[in-house]
Amino acid sequence: MRARSTSRPFAQVDVFGASPFRGNPLAVVLDADGLDEATMRAFASWTNLSETTFVLPPTQEGADYRVRILTPSTELDFAGHPTLGTAAAWLAAGGVPAGERIVQECGAGLVEVRRDEAAGTLAFAAPPLRRSGPLDAEHVGAAAAALGIDPGAVRDHAWVDNGAGWCVLELGSAAEVLALAPDLAAIPARKIAALGVVGPTEADGGVGSDESDGSDGTDTTGAADGSAGASGPAYEVRGFVAADPESGTAGYEDPVTGSLNAGIAQWMLERGALTPPWTARQGSALRRDGLVHLDVDADGTLWVGGTARVDLRGSIDI
Repeated sequence: MRARSTSRPFAQVDVFGASPFRGNPLAVVLDADGLDEATMRAFASWTNLSETTFVLPPTQEGADYRVRILTPSTELDFAGHPTLGTAAAWLAAGGVPAGERIVQECGAGLVEVRRDEAAGTLAFAAPPLRRSGPLDAEHVGAAAAALGIDPGAVRDHAWVDNGAGWCVLELGSAAEVLALAPDLAAIPARKIAALGVVGPTEADGGVGSDESDGSDGTDTTGAADGSAGASGPAYEVRGFVAADPESGTAGYEDPVTGSLNAGIAQWMLERGALTPPWTARQGSALRRDGLVHLDVDADGTLWVGGTARVDLRGSIDI
């Protein structure tokens, strides 16, 4: 017999969308206190979104709330779009942070979220990488095979794991990234849980620039320091999640990924490849229009931000 359900506040949030309904949706159960593990996992599987979050009372000093982040098959210590989406839903439901910034407690510890009310965006402070450095030749070969490309097309590569298992391959251009037709079942899940790919837009004349020749007043020059400048995103990103053989969940492409973009930005900064601020684009291959804004403040904190629109509000019997 099914346990008696409780009506709980619920929201669905569109995160990182440059326009409404073009980002990555997130389901948020705003009062999950008392929910058992099996129910959380069943609900996260039922929503069939890349992540579902459950808001709980904090257990660490300084946190405004605690969040658990579940995919349809597993739990993540940290993820970016759930961090911003949960903060937006919590604020919309009347949440008031104790300090100037929202402080989220999650499996990765305490994560700060700041608001830019004028721009209508939120940004999280990127957590430190748990795993970094280049991939070995075996991993590069396996990843390239799953993507259907020759390993020689990979310009650079690294682990950028901040709690979600990401590694990334850099290709020569955004066009190469968008042309990929990966075999998601071929991603070796026991070695690579999540595979990101990035390619610069500069080689393509700037993705999103509508190939302007400048006659309409559009700045097509970009920034001399390698950042995106006024010409648009600095690079195109795609993120692929491997199939989970234990749960039987198929592999999928994530529409817009805060954790991956945070890791890529940390890697770019480490190499001196870009000067902040800049913007990344993700979701184009899925007909989404995700924009992720990256910036570094005076103390060196990397902030990863974008829109977070609360599109659905109501209750869920769970």
